[in-house]
Amino acid sequence: MVGFFVKLFNQETLGIILPATWQTAYMVLIATPITVFLGLIFGISLYITDKNGFHPAPIFNRTFGAIINAVMALPSMIVIILALPLSKFVLGVSYGPKACIIALTIVCTPIFSRLVENSILDVSKGKIEAAKSMGASIFDITFKVMLPEAFPTLIRNFVVLTTTLISVTAIAGTFGAGGLGEVAVRFGYHRFRTDILLAAVLVLLVLVEALQLLGDKVSKRILKKRHLI
Repeated sequence: MVGFFVKLFNQETLGIILPATWQTAYMVLIATPITVFLGLIFGISLYITDKNGFHPAPIFNRTFGAIINAVMALPSMIVIILALPLSKFVLGVSYGPKACIIALTIVCTPIFSRLVENSILDVSKGKIEAAKSMGASIFDITFKVMLPEAFPTLIRNFVVLTTTLISVTAIAGTFGAGGLGEVAVRFGYHRFRTDILLAAVLVLLVLVEALQLLGDKVSKRILKKRHLI
């Protein structure tokens, strides 16, 4: 087995895989904080403006929710194609890892928004009502009660987000975004290099699995400190 991996990740393969891995990491590292920031704002807004929220706004909630659902329903490939002209206008490029960041954000922000909303919905209503009865403001309830209580679930959802971002970078690679996806398609599939294709897929799997294990470990540690497990 060791010999297989040594042969698979030879000097030629590493020369192709390592730069592509960095490109994938670059796209994910840049897109993740943007997506988390927007997802938190959107998810909290959906919760607050719900009919059972702090400030019910049915028209805004339904309209905004419909927009989020519509973007989520679009195939990632379509969103990437539509986002390329926007990347050209905003960033001045329509090719390479930098151009993919806007597409990644558009694809994943609605997903994370719904995950944030669901995480908050799982918070005990009693704790929220207790904070209300003590005269806490919406800001305090949101950032001192709801988000801290939902934090373990948010960590798991953050892992879902990052793994989704990695998968979308793979799709974007077919449109010249670079990264492991482009390597798998251009160097592996199109050139009939099964070794390079397999190497790219294995690296993607390792990245996803490492993030999953790290997220689970952090989440369990937080829950353990709260004496919930």
